[in-house]
Amino acid sequence: MVNLTKIYTRTGDDGTTSLGDFSRTSKNDPRLVAYADTNEANALVGVAVAAGGLGDEVTATLTRVQNELFDVGADLCTPLQASYEYPPLRVEQPWVDDLEADCDRYLERIEPLRSFILPGGTVGAAHLHVATTVVRRAERSAWAAVTAHGEEPGAERGVGGVNRLTATYLNRLSDLLFILARVANVERGGDVLWQPGGGRVEPPTKRRRGQKQVDDQATLAADPGGDASAQDRSAV
Repeated sequence: MVNLTKIYTRTGDDGTTSLGDFSRTSKNDPRLVAYADTNEANALVGVAVAAGGLGDEVTATLTRVQNELFDVGADLCTPLQASYEYPPLRVEQPWVDDLEADCDRYLERIEPLRSFILPGGTVGAAHLHVATTVVRRAERSAWAAVTAHGEEPGAERGVGGVNRLTATYLNRLSDLLFILARVANVERGGDVLWQPGGGRVEPPTKRRRGQKQVDDQATLAADPGGDASAQDRSAV
């Protein structure tokens, strides 16, 4: 049970803060950056839900995600230990599996992606695109925390690695939020498509797998002396 009777404590005025095990660390600690980015992502998902228009099923999925993101932050702020008096909540593989199942389920509702798309469309979709970018930043921050503190359990308070499944979870979540942003745009007729140069140039033609090698061979056959410029070849 959480019982907050006072919001400000002044304990952070020296540039430190408490981790989940009540040890103190710098506010520049990579773990703090990771769970702060995760908290920001959670807030943006909340904005998307509050904006409405996403449908009951998508809203339920995002509400579950918000609860999980809170737990991801709790995991990131609590160093791994060899043993605990009270074991903390940790991100586990089934959470990642659920996100992958969500991705597969919602992908069935949208057309295959054949072009880059722009963030936007409906209000809900736009908020989800923003949340996607912040989740990707949170994932990078989580990997930075793993790099800085390792993955091995510690033997004393404040010392210990980071659960790498927090980063894996955030990776899959960014995929899901991108998909849900596309789902949110289905009723408006689909995604907002990228137009190269703001519509001033033609989009690149998609070639079949192996077509570049065929084109390069044709170019070399037509110019056996190798006089064609590298730029010309790269444009083929």
